[in-house]
Amino acid sequence: MAAPFRFDRLFIGGEWVEPIDGGVRPSIDPSTGQPWGDVAYGGRGDIDRAVAAAKAAFEGPWRRMPPWERAALLRKFADLYATRVDDLARVEVTDNGRAIRESRADIGIHSQYYHWFASLADKLGGRTIPMDDSVHAFTSRLPIGVVGAIMPWNVPLMGAAWKLGPALAAGCTVVLKPAETTPASSLALAHLFEEAGFPPGVVNVVPGDGPVAGARLVEHPDVAKISFTGEGSTAKAILKAGADTLTRCTFELGGKAPHIIFADADLENALNAATGSAWALCGQTCALGSRVLVERPIYDRVVEAFRERAGHVRVGMPLDPATHMGPQAHLQQLEKTLSYIDIGKQQGAELAAGGSRIERDGMAGGYFVEPTVFANVSPDMRIAQEEIFGPVASLIPFDGEDEAVAIANGTSYGLAAGLWTRDTGRAHRVAARIEAGMVWVNTYRYIRWSTPYGGVKASGWGRENGIEGLDPFLETKTTIVSTTGTFPNPYAN
Repeated sequence: MAAPFRFDRLFIGGEWVEPIDGGVRPSIDPSTGQPWGDVAYGGRGDIDRAVAAAKAAFEGPWRRMPPWERAALLRKFADLYATRVDDLARVEVTDNGRAIRESRADIGIHSQYYHWFASLADKLGGRTIPMDDSVHAFTSRLPIGVVGAIMPWNVPLMGAAWKLGPALAAGCTVVLKPAETTPASSLALAHLFEEAGFPPGVVNVVPGDGPVAGARLVEHPDVAKISFTGEGSTAKAILKAGADTLTRCTFELGGKAPHIIFADADLENALNAATGSAWALCGQTCALGSRVLVERPIYDRVVEAFRERAGHVRVGMPLDPATHMGPQAHLQQLEKTLSYIDIGKQQGAELAAGGSRIERDGMAGGYFVEPTVFANVSPDMRIAQEEIFGPVASLIPFDGEDEAVAIANGTSYGLAAGLWTRDTGRAHRVAARIEAGMVWVNTYRYIRWSTPYGGVKASGWGRENGIEGLDPFLETKTTIVSTTGTFPNPYAN
């Protein structure tokens, strides 16, 4: 790497410090199953000092800094980020196994997220409220305070951009806790904040175990808000832990996205998107099109195309530019994915492709799984209802719009969905009826900084990105000023 990053220290209050009640542990490369570097992990005491540093920065230089100066710092950071894409991608890939070609493309646009939020930092005005002539009423939008950002393990740097960008633009300070299994890239990010010249304590990075460091961050009385991406069971625990302090929360909790292909679709493009989204990011993305709903007249053609294309996915070492798909990010996820493949077979789904762990060609120690296709899946099977988070596509036949919508809405999730049709009227009808926070029509997984992203039902609370992405980090304050300077004596008569 051009600029090596150090991972065996925590970043707290603008300094690189040793953990006081955590330690240093090896981080595992999922392509080999072996340690690749030492990473600092914090405990409760480390979270306490990180929150104290964030609170001091919030009450001090960061809150007093004019918003255009905060914006300038964010732009400086974004420009610096853009020069380190290769370094950051190599760190994230080594930590979580994502294919380098995919990771570079993703990380290559992250600087645009920071630029987007920087552009909003000095535009967070309130509004004037019409009243009578005796008062002038107006609102202000103010930063909520110290934010605890708890990161996902599948896309740590993207998750950081989606949380840090709006939080910092709003004027909040942040304690960022990366996932236990993928902590290194968040510490690499801290080096860039330091280099960009952010005031000490504005951004703090403390890896740690969820039940220890994460729990302390959630329950800390000086943390005003938690922004969490992860599993629903963890979100419920966060709600319970933060109840005593009424900590505000936003959650992105995964999905079981339906990818609907009608018989009149442009089939080649639909297949490009459906197969690409079925195995993207090793199958470890919340917007994975894991339920492929296919209208019955073209169902057999789609099954055969999935079967054929699964054989063309190059699974291999993630740092190899030729690799399409790397390993599962950690051992527990490998075991989970393999267990769901067994469940699919046991419940009667037809295994059309893949279905096994890969232990050949130097990959025996890694957490590799074949791109997997199940055909003749019924909507009530567990592989069609539960989030696997692995490269497993379930192909479900349907007849007509009503059945497609019923199947699409027939899970507890509602994060994203996609549909393919040449009928414009159908596109609008079906999109309107699908219960999801984002619906793609004749495209898929098109996500940008300016488009709000988030779920309904069990997929979460709130939105990230877009102008709406700033709202969770702001309080609305109403001020009413007398224009007459008089107030009547209520006891005068």
